[in-house]
Amino acid sequence: MNDPAPAQAGSAQHDVTRRLARHVAGTRFDDLSERTVHGFKRALVDYLATSITGSQEPVASRMLDYLASVDASRTAAVVGHSQRLSVLNAALINGTSTHALDFDDGHTHGSAHPAGPNFPAVFAVAEQKACSAKDVILATVLGYDVMLRVAAAIHPNSALRGWHNTPITGVLGAAAGVSRLIANDEQQTLYAIGLACSFAGGLFEFLGEGADVKRIHPGKAARDGILCAELGRRGVTGPMHVLEGKHGFFKAFVDGQVNWERLVQGLGMRYEIEDAYFKPYPCCRHLHPIMDGIVTLKRKHHVNPAQVERIEAGSYAVGARHNHTNWEALLDAQMSMPCAAALALIEDDVTSPSFKPGRIDRPDVQGMIGKVKVYTDEDTDRLYPKRRGGVVTLVMKDGTRLTERVLDPKGEGENPMSDADLERKFVSNCEPIVGKDKCARLLDAVWAFDRLDNLALFYRW
Repeated sequence: MNDPAPAQAGSAQHDVTRRLARHVAGTRFDDLSERTVHGFKRALVDYLATSITGSQEPVASRMLDYLASVDASRTAAVVGHSQRLSVLNAALINGTSTHALDFDDGHTHGSAHPAGPNFPAVFAVAEQKACSAKDVILATVLGYDVMLRVAAAIHPNSALRGWHNTPITGVLGAAAGVSRLIANDEQQTLYAIGLACSFAGGLFEFLGEGADVKRIHPGKAARDGILCAELGRRGVTGPMHVLEGKHGFFKAFVDGQVNWERLVQGLGMRYEIEDAYFKPYPCCRHLHPIMDGIVTLKRKHHVNPAQVERIEAGSYAVGARHNHTNWEALLDAQMSMPCAAALALIEDDVTSPSFKPGRIDRPDVQGMIGKVKVYTDEDTDRLYPKRRGGVVTLVMKDGTRLTERVLDPKGEGENPMSDADLERKFVSNCEPIVGKDKCARLLDAVWAFDRLDNLALFYRW
């Protein structure tokens, strides 16, 4: 039996798995504030932007080619395609598409991407069961909440051990969200979370190889979370102390190094979906503070890239690991701080094509990549993960040093993307794929989501 680790009754560690299950099973739509519901809508705009765009990427196309060959069901929508699949397979591919360009939302405290595990799982089951818009909102909010609370409690210890927080906590979020959607009670939800912790997995070894598996991580979490919720509903048991138990999730992934207070702080009063960040650039979030700093310096000082001798990029320790200057795949270019810094300096607008062959292999970009020095900045490291900052200095050929410190990159904290910013991101990415008319109708539907009578627009591509 998976006994809980010693803890005083009433402490943050005591029976925390059940506390989360009770939170999920007991929360109602009317418990959500207007701010939380609006946070859902903002996350949905971004999810659509990234999943529609990512649906055209090779990893999604190859996965669809296989799934369509073995799955003749027509239950759930595949974003960006007319093909329909089973609930589990639709969640798998839609979660993969969401992360296919590294353009999806995230959470600084948890260093995880919540849209890919949660929206595909909830939407696939909601379509199958004809759930209401309010049911979808509630389920997604709770999925985000469980995933990101657990992620924030284990980060950065999990990442430093080589775990990718998105899949290892995303499956918990998807299991929780779908449990709420299908009206699992507290015990069934507890089983679902208990099962999900044994499905948790995902390694950072994709770094340096550009391996496609990173793109699949959210989809895997979405698919497995549905399975765990449905099995829990049917009485298939998972360990009831799976998070805090002496052989449980926290022991296995971070050897018990858990921020217990962060895990339960404000539970039921504050929802993590409100603090999701959104990306203006299609690359690893750790790179964004440096890119923002360079963009600001260019604007302030009218910098001519040809006059830059060196770029000094200071990040927190986790971000400074992304210092490679060679790659063979798109993913590794998107995970390279030298590449991102060079593009931010040379290009006026860094978009998805910026990281692809033909753009990053230009002589001016390659030359600048070699001039980027990445280091760990102590002040920035001290603030992380509460704030995701950076400091960048452009050293000019005449010896002038231009420095900019960024406390919050565009899209989070005190520097959020506005609703209009999110709409522009959605339209610019999706209009070439689904057309101007559908983009307009989708945006109208998102902002009115809690008042919709049906969700058919989101299920027909």
